[in-house]
Amino acid sequence: MSARRGSTSRRSRPVGCLLLIGIPILIIVVVLLLWYLLAGLLRQPKPGPKPPKEPTSQSATCPDVQMISVPGTWESNSNDDPHNPTANPVSLMLNISNPVEQRFPKERLDVYTVPYVAQFSNPIAIPPDGQQSYNNSRSEGTQRMVDAMQARYRECPLTTYVIAGFSQGAVIAGDVASQIGAGKGPVPANKVLGVTLISDGRRTGDTGPGQPIQIGAVPPGVGAEVALKGLNVPGITMTGPRPGGFGELADRTYTICAQGDLICDAPREALSPWNIMGSVGALVRAAGNPVHALYNGFVVDENGTTSTQWTVNWANGLVESAPHPPHS
Repeated sequence: MSARRGSTSRRSRPVGCLLLIGIPILIIVVVLLLWYLLAGLLRQPKPGPKPPKEPTSQSATCPDVQMISVPGTWESNSNDDPHNPTANPVSLMLNISNPVEQRFPKERLDVYTVPYVAQFSNPIAIPPDGQQSYNNSRSEGTQRMVDAMQARYRECPLTTYVIAGFSQGAVIAGDVASQIGAGKGPVPANKVLGVTLISDGRRTGDTGPGQPIQIGAVPPGVGAEVALKGLNVPGITMTGPRPGGFGELADRTYTICAQGDLICDAPREALSPWNIMGSVGALVRAAGNPVHALYNGFVVDENGTTSTQWTVNWANGLVESAPHPPHS
């Protein structure tokens, strides 16, 4: 009898050990799953509807040109007024949208500044920093931009568009422009007059089919999302380069990047998805680095033109030469 009891005891020990190991592993898996869900997954908008047959005129309330301005991280919020943005009075994009808007009458140009949370939470901060994750912020900004353009296109099918964005806003504007260039966006490609992206996190630095025109000195690095392609931690999904680039819009899409700005000029060896803690820390610090914050004074040509001045001149030229659709 005692021999059988000893045998039973020995057989039960591996089961107990498996339970001791399995329960902590299960707890870790559940915690990681909840962390990912709470931090938010990156949501991409669905392709827009097929455009209806174009009319010969549009409502007198429609502007000839719609400018879409997308501010960067910490330069907007979800409740900001898209026609009178005040969330951040020193937003870089206000140095572009304000002078362009002041130059033209309302019937010629309407400026819509995309309101979104515009935050970038540090997922490894202890204690948590209380901000929205990059995934949630970027998803909201993209959807807000798409919704605004779809609504304008439904009401004003002959209106044309000028698109500009900075930092996180450049990623959002570039993503929507890429969709438009592929024929899957909220408006047809022939309605977009041009796109300018300042400090685009998905910048490849490449030339050739589908790639944007580079303004100013061309830095050697790539966007942080390209350098960190494949990095996926709770709340931060690095999506790499845009498949197909800008498609039909490539010949009228421009990119501006200052050397040393890790958001758009990240050396591949400095940011690695295999060094998650160091890479995430570098990415969060990059959003507030001095080079990234000084585009209002960043010179892009031999005449001393800054990036914001260049973008204002570019936008003004597009609006001045844009079609004058008939109104009814």
